[in-house]
Amino acid sequence: MLAALDCPEIFTLRDLIKPDPDRVRFFVGAILNFCLHRDTKLNAIRPIVEDLTLIDEQRLALEARISQLNEEIAVQNESREREMPLVQEIDSNVKELRQTISGLNNHQMSLKASIRKLKERAKEIDEKISNADFALVQAVHDNANLRSKIVQSPDKLQRALEEKKSFQAEIRNAERAAMQSFQNKTAILEVYTKAYKKMSKNFNQMQAIQEQVNSTKSIEKDVKVLKLKLSDEGVQEKSLEAKLVERQGKADQLEELRKQLEKERNLSFEEAAKELKNVKLEVESKRHGLEARQNDLEGVLAEADAITEKINSVRESGASKCQELDRNCEEVIAEFYRHSNSIKDLLPDIEVDQTSVEKRKGVDL
Repeated sequence: MLAALDCPEIFTLRDLIKPDPDRVRFFVGAILNFCLHRDTKLNAIRPIVEDLTLIDEQRLALEARISQLNEEIAVQNESREREMPLVQEIDSNVKELRQTISGLNNHQMSLKASIRKLKERAKEIDEKISNADFALVQAVHDNANLRSKIVQSPDKLQRALEEKKSFQAEIRNAERAAMQSFQNKTAILEVYTKAYKKMSKNFNQMQAIQEQVNSTKSIEKDVKVLKLKLSDEGVQEKSLEAKLVERQGKADQLEELRKQLEKERNLSFEEAAKELKNVKLEVESKRHGLEARQNDLEGVLAEADAITEKINSVRESGASKCQELDRNCEEVIAEFYRHSNSIKDLLPDIEVDQTSVEKRKGVDL
C-alpha cells in the first residue's frame, strides 16, 4: 500500500521489530491520508452512483408505463376493430336516415303548402258565410220593414208576396249554400284533422329519427374523442420514447462512467492486494524468524528447567543427607547420654555439661 502511495520512506522489517516513533507516525499518517483521500473520492462518486440508481429506477418505471400504455393501446385497437362493423352499420343507418329526413322534409314542405292553400280556402269560405249571415240579417230586417209597409191593395200585396217569396227563395238558397259551405268546411276540417294526425305521426317519426341522428352524432363524437385520445396517447408515447432514448443515453454514459470507476477500483484493489501480499510475505518471514527465536527460547527454557530440576534434586538430596546426619547425631548423643549415665557411677569426677554438648552439637551442625 505504501509503495502504491509513492511513499518517500521505505517500510522495512526493522519498523516492526524496533519501531521508531517518528517513522511510525509518518507511516500511520500516510495510511490515514490515503484512507481520507479514498473516502473523499468515494463520497464524490456516491451522488453519481445514487443518480445512476435513480435513473435505473426511473427507466424501469418508464418501461413499465410504456408496456402498460402499449397494452391499453392494444386493448383500444381491439375494441375499435370490434366496433368497426357497428360503426359502419351506424354510418349506413345514418345515411339512410338522412335520406329519409330529406324525403320527409320535402313531404313536410308539400304538406305545409297544401295546409296553407286549405287555410286560404277556409278563410274565403268564412268570408262567404259571414256575408251570407249578414245578408240573412239584412233580409230579416227588410222583411220587417216590408211587413210594416203592407197596404190593403191586393196587387201591391201580391207583388210584395212574390218579392218576399223570391227573397225567401234566395234566403233558402243562401241557407243551402251556407249549409253546403258548412259541410264543405267540416269536410275540410276533417281533412285537416286527418292531415294533422298524419303530420303528428310524421312529426313523431321525425323526432325518433332526430333522436337516432342525435345518438349517431353522439356516437360520432365519442369516436372522435377516442380518436383524439388515441392521437394524444400516440404523442405521449412518442414523447416517452424520446425521453426513454434520452434517459438511455444518460444511462449509457453513467454505465461507461461506472465501468471506468470499476476499472479504477479493480486496479486499486489489485495494487492493494499486491501490497497486502507483500506485507503478508514480510509478516510470514518475520513470523518464521519469531518462531525460530521462540524455538531457541524454548530450548533455553528447557535447559534452564533441567538445571533447576538438577538444583532441586541436589537440594533435596542435601536436605535428606542433613536430616540423616541429624538423626545420626541425635542417636550418637542419645547413646552418649546413655553411656554417660551408665558410667556415671564409675566416673563421678567427670562432669558432663549438657549445655556444652548441645552447643557443640550446634557447632557441628
